Amino acid sequence: MNVLILGAGGREHAIAWKVSQSSMLAKLFVAPGNAGTSELAVNVDLDIMDFAAIAEFALANQIRIVVVGPEAPLVAGISDYFTSRPELSSVTIVGPSKSGARLEGSKDFAKKFMEKHKIPTAKYATFTKSNASAAKTFLTAMKPPYVIKADGLAAGKGVIITEDLNEAIKTVNSMLLDASFGAAGATVVIEEFLKGIEVSMFVITDGKSFKMLPEAKDYKRIGEGDTGPNTGGMGAVSPVSFVNPEFMEKVKNQVLIPTVKGLYKDNIDYKGFIFFGLMKVQGDPYVIEYNCRLGDPETEVILPRVKSDLLHLFEGIATDTLSECDLEFDERTATTVILASGGYPDAYEKGKEITTPKNADSILFHAGTKLQDGKVQTAGGRVMAVTSVAGDMEEALKKSYATIDATQFEGMYYRKDIGFDLRKLPAKA
Repeated sequence: MNVLILGAGGREHAIAWKVSQSSMLAKLFVAPGNAGTSELAVNVDLDIMDFAAIAEFALANQIRIVVVGPEAPLVAGISDYFTSRPELSSVTIVGPSKSGARLEGSKDFAKKFMEKHKIPTAKYATFTKSNASAAKTFLTAMKPPYVIKADGLAAGKGVIITEDLNEAIKTVNSMLLDASFGAAGATVVIEEFLKGIEVSMFVITDGKSFKMLPEAKDYKRIGEGDTGPNTGGMGAVSPVSFVNPEFMEKVKNQVLIPTVKGLYKDNIDYKGFIFFGLMKVQGDPYVIEYNCRLGDPETEVILPRVKSDLLHLFEGIATDTLSECDLEFDERTATTVILASGGYPDAYEKGKEITTPKNADSILFHAGTKLQDGKVQTAGGRVMAVTSVAGDMEEALKKSYATIDATQFEGMYYRKDIGFDLRKLPAKA
């Protein structure tokens, strides 16, 4: 079958890498793709928000599966667009309907959904411009730290955590009264702070049944020791040492099953991936956030651990036979380290030539790269994800850092401490 992947990052390169291994694949396209995806597929110059152009391409190229990488097209309703056109009935979108994408597109919707279906999450309250003054009263009654979230998509910058009450009040007023986050901040969710350790979980679902993918832990801060501003992610590890069988059983029964059942019960069409950002608090799982797609850079460590045919799972979604599909994991550990442009997540330069080793003992997933005159150049803040698989985390990281030592571009930056907090962490944490 012919497959189209939408997106241009490391996540999309990892999906393309995995799909390209399938015996079911005929032709693979990535739109717009990057320098890495061009080695596995045909890159197509399509705007991922131009649904009409994507549909015409799908028809002209007999596309059977469209895998939507980023959240923006899903929140904007690409699945609904395809469903609304009868001539596209043979094309399956791997990604939820616009209604289902609200799990990520609206923090307020997600919190209400969890409350309705008794899924553990932090206590919260929602405010708009009309009741902005009540937010101050609510914050004053809370204990610090204060967690403030813009309701809509804010390019990963919509969550502010502060110990200072005055700063918290100022942040809320800035969002609601000054529109500092635009439409994304027209509604604000204020949450109780949960102290624990985070982990990322993923399922793929056809709306009725689901299959659980490997878990991962990612590292968002730019600086070592988890310091400095948040980024799109500077590295990840899978599996995670503190995710023991007891915790997994709680996650399945208290979070995963109620979520999939809740979507079905609410008549929300959901065919695709669900990301669960969880906090482990004294042995119990709490949902911090949902995403309506795979995470990045977690995708770069979970897919190399999936032994099964990913395209077979996508076909299971298309034919409502996902429950019959097998999903096997590699028990070894995968790690990934992000190579970023100097200055990221603030201002950075592009167009720096990249040199990589020819026989690396790692997989180099391209993120912000492009081909220019036959040479690979930087084209984004996060440039590459260097992923390795080995018997344990230390050995996998050793491989990744050895590959990094043989990789060069001007201003290259990376964290040297990925997995630092997992090295001596007991399973009961």
